[in-house]
Amino acid sequence: MMVDEQRLPENNVQQIELLTGTEDSYGGVRVEIKNRMDSDVFGDVLRASISQWRQKGTKGVWIKLPIQHANLVEAAVKEGFWYHHAEPDYLMLVLWIPKTAHTLPANASHRVGIGAFVINSKGEVLVVQENSGRFKGTGVWKLPTGVANEGEDICTAAIREVEEETGWMAVEEYAAQPFVKKNPLFDSIANICLAKKDMKYTGFSPFSATSSSGKTNILYFNNQDLKQPLSSGNQA
Repeated sequence: MMVDEQRLPENNVQQIELLTGTEDSYGGVRVEIKNRMDSDVFGDVLRASISQWRQKGTKGVWIKLPIQHANLVEAAVKEGFWYHHAEPDYLMLVLWIPKTAHTLPANASHRVGIGAFVINSKGEVLVVQENSGRFKGTGVWKLPTGVANEGEDICTAAIREVEEETGWMAVEEYAAQPFVKKNPLFDSIANICLAKKDMKYTGFSPFSATSSSGKTNILYFNNQDLKQPLSSGNQA
């Protein structure tokens, strides 16, 4: 983050300084403080920046505050920021600008992601296209997914996510999507769904697979009843 200095016309000596950051996929912005700043000056800059973000329709604001800039914490809190999480060398502060209940994820050591495979008597599977996030505008159809709420059972979370989504597609059509085929994790899930449709799969056991972002994920399945490779790039 750098302080972006925007000057008013020469006949006005006042200067407006704005914080700049990186916009995320959910209508928010992430700012990292790197320059030393007086706390009073930071308060003025922060108020001006919040005003601009509000006009732009920004929702969540995340400020990463390295420990060497701890003198700025009080100024941020006065503007409505609260602590999200802390690490040994920084504090993450957040602000929700809209006058609605915030949807910022709670901090945790881990998050439990869920996905639901729902099939009807016509051999169609429930699929969705995302309105936000990394799949927005890609044309990719995916299974309903989400994150379990704190203390929420994973089965309850799966049902909740399904109730929020609509849209049916043939299982084979879903599994044949190029995006699904070229990503080991999605390809593995699609093959499990096909096996489930044919009554060839039950239960859970762990399988390590790589997601589209390159991260290693643990996929739970029962390989006793699954006789085909999990994906084109992974063998059971």
